[in-house]
Amino acid sequence: MLKEKIWTRNFVTICVSSFFMFLTFYVLTTAFPLYVRDSLHGGQQQMGLVITIYVIGGVLIRPFSGQWVDRFGKRKMAIIGMIIFLLACLSYFGTKGIILFLIVRFIHGMSYAVASTAMSTVAATIVPVSRQGEGMGYYTMFMSIAMVVGPALGLFLWKDQNINVLLLAICIIAALSLGFAFVLKMPGEKGWKTAAVQAAAATADPITQEQPAKKGWRLSSFLEPAALPISLVGFILSFAYSSLSSFMASFTDEIHQSQVTGTFFMVFAVMIVVFRPVIGKVFDRYKEHYLYYPGIGLFAVGMFLLSQAHSAAMVLFAGVIMGIGYGALLPCFQTLAIKLSPEHRRGSANGTFFLMFDLGYGLGSYFMGMIASLTDYRMMYLVAGIVAVICAGGYYILHHRPRAKKAVRAQQANVA
Repeated sequence: MLKEKIWTRNFVTICVSSFFMFLTFYVLTTAFPLYVRDSLHGGQQQMGLVITIYVIGGVLIRPFSGQWVDRFGKRKMAIIGMIIFLLACLSYFGTKGIILFLIVRFIHGMSYAVASTAMSTVAATIVPVSRQGEGMGYYTMFMSIAMVVGPALGLFLWKDQNINVLLLAICIIAALSLGFAFVLKMPGEKGWKTAAVQAAAATADPITQEQPAKKGWRLSSFLEPAALPISLVGFILSFAYSSLSSFMASFTDEIHQSQVTGTFFMVFAVMIVVFRPVIGKVFDRYKEHYLYYPGIGLFAVGMFLLSQAHSAAMVLFAGVIMGIGYGALLPCFQTLAIKLSPEHRRGSANGTFFLMFDLGYGLGSYFMGMIASLTDYRMMYLVAGIVAVICAGGYYILHHRPRAKKAVRAQQANVA
């Protein structure tokens, strides 16, 4: 039997559009803390605040973004989000003073939340159900590449400490993301309801199907309960990961190995790309536990190695270990958030996942900066490794054990 195609025109388009959007985010994640340190003379906590305020904007809008995507349409919300995202990039040119700068960061974070939720939902809809793990693995590969190429590019753009060069570059990248979003075609979307909503309504059992959401403030209207446990595990992971993209440059300066920072992120990216095809196929064929536990184990070991690194070789070896581990984790989380949720709630599921992931990233940037200011970067990475170990326990308690118990109950019911 022929496999359903993953690499369609629409899938490539949404992957490239997402790549440029995430690239913009991670370029600024690295460059703006350095801008605060070098030009505004801020400390570690102020450097972390530049990331945190951006994430707060995203966190506040995430619960609504998933609902908007489900209601108004994926492509429409992706374009609206990217237009505001580009306007925010342009607005940095006019910021004078730290307060106005932080206001623009806040708005930028809100637009990022809407656009990323919509784009991820588009990708989940385009990918064939039979190859969901493999397809979403490829989609998150573009996100992961941006996550590691972005910091290296951010360091390169900031090397001359020229803020105008940096801002011009991110505006061009954001414009490319918007351009690809415009050429995306979603023929199944019409009117206020997406094709997924219409399909779910047509095939649902009239006795068991969900009733229309009541008006008012209900948590389930904004968050997808089925996606929440695995999203909380993602929160813990992103809390630990924030120490890499936010403070890697400062750490390598501290150990007198600043020349290796860009190479570290490139090595990290290469490991993700090399192993991603295998990871997607393993997810579709076996249980997610076969990916998660080795992945989080490697990520934690890499953090511990980084905390003890004194040489460039040790830093790069830690990057190899963490790249393999992290490359298995992110697609595992996002695919689970989607697969465990109703089809017509994919937007809300993605919104829930990114809400937790962004919240962990923002809080992690702030608290890891606080730890570094009170101790040093070695201790910060040691703490990040401990957080990764806690993430393994969180996965077992929130996802593995409940799923195992549910499977046993289902088997007993079938026997009876």
